[in-house]
Amino acid sequence: MISIGIIVIGFLCVLGLLLLGLHVGTVMALTALAGVLYGFGPALLNSMGNLMWGQMNSFVLTAIPLYILMGEILVNSRIAERMYRALTDWVQWLPGRLLHSNIASSTMFSAISGSSVATAATISTVAFPTFRAHGYSERWVAGSIASGATLGILIPPSINLIIYGAITDTSIGALFIAGIIPGLLLASFFVIVIAVAATIWPSIAGDGSGSEPDLSGRWKRLIDLIGPVVIFALIIGSIYGGWATPTEAAAVGVVASLMLAAYYRKLTFAMLNDSLLTTIRITAIILFVLMGAYFLNFAMGVLGIPDQVASVISSMDVSPTVFVLCLVLLYLVLGCFLDALAMMITTIPVLFPVVVAVGFDPVWFGVFIVIMCELALLTPPVGMNLYIVQGVRNRGQITDVIMGVLPFFISILSLVALITVFPQIVTWLPETLK
Repeated sequence: MISIGIIVIGFLCVLGLLLLGLHVGTVMALTALAGVLYGFGPALLNSMGNLMWGQMNSFVLTAIPLYILMGEILVNSRIAERMYRALTDWVQWLPGRLLHSNIASSTMFSAISGSSVATAATISTVAFPTFRAHGYSERWVAGSIASGATLGILIPPSINLIIYGAITDTSIGALFIAGIIPGLLLASFFVIVIAVAATIWPSIAGDGSGSEPDLSGRWKRLIDLIGPVVIFALIIGSIYGGWATPTEAAAVGVVASLMLAAYYRKLTFAMLNDSLLTTIRITAIILFVLMGAYFLNFAMGVLGIPDQVASVISSMDVSPTVFVLCLVLLYLVLGCFLDALAMMITTIPVLFPVVVAVGFDPVWFGVFIVIMCELALLTPPVGMNLYIVQGVRNRGQITDVIMGVLPFFISILSLVALITVFPQIVTWLPETLK
């Protein structure tokens, strides 16, 4: 058995290697290798090839490239842009006017992409020219886009929830359903923040110029929302209708997105080529990180690290609320140094057994950790969404984006507090649909 002191030193070494710029997959694999050699010598390494093949040869993991491909098709065929324009027609009456378009579009696009990065890039590209033309506060525009895009990893289908389910052997279908209510609740919080701010400071919502779309035009553009809604219904409905697994539902989503692209006459070889190449690149990165995570998970398991950590936590006899508060503080600190996926992959193998031992529901913890990953996407200096939005914005300082996300950052923390006090927000829907 390895002492707690060695475990702490190992964790600090992992953080140090990540800060030096090594890829997270490489860091986890090297850490696992060092742990196995330290505890058992080279003999145990002979089984690693079979172990990695057994873990990576997974039908569940096939869902990852399929959901990425579906999102890429919808982006490259400009269906996401059509969706944004259609939603804009129906939110202009709210205080904050077009700022709500960013939240509404992020919510809907999240339901068909599963990626926060893709959501941020897509909405930024479409939104900034319109907002600049009407004098909106770029700080609030950038903040609403970066924050709204975090919904991409919470509202199903979520790639992060798939990864969590694969590592912890938790039902991905249950995780998908569990993310719906918290995701919609968080989107509502964002809308309320914008409405309140625009009521207090009307200047953030521009100069009021721009013609309101006529009613007939609104109804005509509603057809651009039907396709994304149908795709989401097909994915979730097929899973809980019992005739498709999450992976098969992803394949259904890809076929539906191809049909939608064909309907809009955007189904070209060039579009497919771009979508497939991006899918291959993103999938390769994710699976490399996952392979390192599985290796680390195996090493910690044979060394008995999760059991020791769980024993120490249990002996402290802290209340569940204090335990969650400690987790929140841990993830807030880690979010300053690690990106969302790295933070998630490096902590799940250690924390999951502890969380279950303390008595928390695995599905609840999956949603909790994804929400904390949302915060990491907005936390400088590593927050990915901050840099994506600033890159598309291409002027001013990134501090404007950081200041813009602060009100929404507080909203995410409020949701964490809410699901901690009322865990049924997460668990009620999947338990009802069992």
